[in-house]
Amino acid sequence: MHNLVIDIGNTNSKLAVFNNRKLVEYQTLKQVTAEALISLIKQYKISNSTISSVAIEFEDIIGVLKENTNYIEFSTTINTGIKNHYKTLSTLGLDRWAKIIAAHYYYPKRNCFIIDAGTCITYDLLDSDDAYFGGSISLGLHMRFEALHHFTRRLPLVKWDRGETEIPAGEDTPTAIKSGVLQGVINEVEGFISHKNKENKDLTVLITGGDAAFLLKQLKNSIFAPQIIHDPYLVLKGLNEVIAFEYVQKN
Repeated sequence: MHNLVIDIGNTNSKLAVFNNRKLVEYQTLKQVTAEALISLIKQYKISNSTISSVAIEFEDIIGVLKENTNYIEFSTTINTGIKNHYKTLSTLGLDRWAKIIAAHYYYPKRNCFIIDAGTCITYDLLDSDDAYFGGSISLGLHMRFEALHHFTRRLPLVKWDRGETEIPAGEDTPTAIKSGVLQGVINEVEGFISHKNKENKDLTVLITGGDAAFLLKQLKNSIFAPQIIHDPYLVLKGLNEVIAFEYVQKN
């Protein structure tokens, strides 16, 4: 049974095809089109599909999925066995919830601290008792560079490429901005991990998202390195678990 899952983010969209729980196709696109979806659906004879989106203007895409597959509408009301204590389910990001669902299945009975370094940086904890109380949302790396430029009169907009893994010393204004933003993010991430370590025994740190490679490079020699797992497909895995859960419920 092949499943098509789609994660539409602020910057890029990710598509994956799973054969049951085996990832057989992965794509990153700037824009999801009906033609691309129909091609994948025909190629893999897709049975089921679901979508996570930070926006709501995708009725045409959903229409294609409904017409050609068994479409499962994903929402935060779908629960695979997690004690969800989040107070405003209607405002809980679908991508955040998908990651919690993935951690629940793939890292069972572990204290999982999920760090997603994307447009925003999100921090979420699923404890070993399968309880989720929420987390934190912070500015992503590119957003920090843009904010420094936008909210000041003289600071330039500094471009940073994800391939740049070294933090400069800050010997002029552009490198000072890079140093402040990049080192600031690392200090923030390490502070969050340290704090969660004090509250949770045997913490597993799952890092995902577009800027994960930068975090991993900086943390590889830290005291937290043995705790860290890079799981780039966490959201997509969670969406696939939603399909598996709903299929079991209906059959």
